[in-house]
Amino acid sequence: MTTAEDIIENETARLRPAGVSALKPAQQPAGPFEVAAAKPSARDALVTGLLVIYPAFAAVAAILAGLFLAGASRV
Repeated sequence: MTTAEDIIENETARLRPAGVSALKPAQQPAGPFEVAAAKPSARDALVTGLLVIYPAFAAVAAILAGLFLAGASRV
């Protein structure tokens, strides 16, 4: 079983001097940033518009339905 004294006495972790680079820079860009973006098409604009407009219409419809149901419960 490892004790706290064993961890403190273990000298495997050492600090490096200031100004010394520990890591080499990456040889390739990370993630999706390396791919050049294609020119947007009309289809992309339509999909983006629907992704923005549909939730707005759904929220308005939900509010109107809630107001209607709240008014209908007073009958």
